[in-house]
Amino acid sequence: MPEPRSGRRRFLRRRAVATAVAAGCSTVLLAALTSCGASGAAGHHITLTFTWWGNDDRQARTEKAVRLFEKAHPDVTVQMSNADFGSYKQRLATQAAGGGIPDLAQLDYRQISQFSTGGALLPLDSYVQDGTLHTGEMDPSLVHTGHLAGKQYALPMGRGITGYVYDATVFAQAGIPAPQPSWTWQDYAAVDAKIAAMKLKSPDGRTVAGSNDGGSNEDVFEDWLRSHGKQLYAGPTKLGYTEQDLAAFWSFCHRLQKSGALVSAKDSAQADATGISAFSRGLDALDYSWDATFTGFTSPTGHTMRYAPVPGVDGKAGAYFKPTMLIGIGAHSKHPQMAAELMDFLLNDQQAGDILGVTRSQPPNRAIAAEVDRKLSGPDLKVWQFDEQMQKYGVQPPPAAPPKGDVAIESAFVREYQRVEFGLASPAKAAHELVVQAKQELES
Repeated sequence: MPEPRSGRRRFLRRRAVATAVAAGCSTVLLAALTSCGASGAAGHHITLTFTWWGNDDRQARTEKAVRLFEKAHPDVTVQMSNADFGSYKQRLATQAAGGGIPDLAQLDYRQISQFSTGGALLPLDSYVQDGTLHTGEMDPSLVHTGHLAGKQYALPMGRGITGYVYDATVFAQAGIPAPQPSWTWQDYAAVDAKIAAMKLKSPDGRTVAGSNDGGSNEDVFEDWLRSHGKQLYAGPTKLGYTEQDLAAFWSFCHRLQKSGALVSAKDSAQADATGISAFSRGLDALDYSWDATFTGFTSPTGHTMRYAPVPGVDGKAGAYFKPTMLIGIGAHSKHPQMAAELMDFLLNDQQAGDILGVTRSQPPNRAIAAEVDRKLSGPDLKVWQFDEQMQKYGVQPPPAAPPKGDVAIESAFVREYQRVEFGLASPAKAAHELVVQAKQELES
């Protein structure tokens, strides 16, 4: 699941190995001392590349954790790069097509099939088997989301769930109670309509809508489907829904959008293109988001923000816990063993876990997660409490990694719904076109 709302592109220059750590090198191991104190002088120095997407908080925490790894491995330098999700996806795809992705790359679970079938990801099975990578403290169903065609290509970096960030100040003004896990899509529609009817003004003077239009977001559709007892994929070459299912979802969204309960087509498309949500611009009072990115939202109006569940159907939740993101090793890495060691450090070292906190939602290592939980406060604690609430309410296990063709289908999903938004196609016609394209992608 993408997190397009708050990150900004940023590239970090190579960092010289800290000379202070040279003092930690053994005076007995002369060869090691040479390698330790003089980067590359003895030909032993290793440079790894590591890339991820995310907001400034994630960047700062990740950089700090990596510096800790470098301190413990003075013969290793890690070049890091960070970008917003949209730019990141495009750049990683270009790198994969051009000969290789970085040594370590943060991955959306939709990218597992895209890069593994293209030979861009290194299978991790041998590193798990020889104990370089530890998965014993991770939920097996979460680990399985990085598994495809009999091989483990990635491991989870966080365990999270989707929901809606909402403007609690506006909700209070409208007399709307905080949404509970049992609220429904019809409740959601009624809330959107009630807020729009208040005709509040955004910072730029426009009328505040209830919510962003989630019709172009395939993740919203997946939650909708699962709350109706269906799923995105029924197998590696088969959709789990019909064009009638999709037409019903797009009709629901489009009716709300035309009534003014959701933001305009122009603002919705702008949010898709720029990654800056309508919520962040004060144009609506709800926005679909990952739990981990809730803490990165800022209100242009200074209002209080809270986090709510995704609506369901008759008490059935469609949202589910899944990896907020995964991490994999580039197939052409010159230092796969060291890349695996850095990966394991980020996932299983307690100190790294303390630094990273919940910037990628709950740590996948359950022992680290328990320790992180004990130290949380403020918005991080609220996210954790929300996750616990949903765990107790009951959600379904995550599906396996999406099949080959999913990335192309997701792009087509956005295009087809935008045709609906701008009046170029009916929901039924666009749904038919999408299903035809999806079947071609899955069967090719």
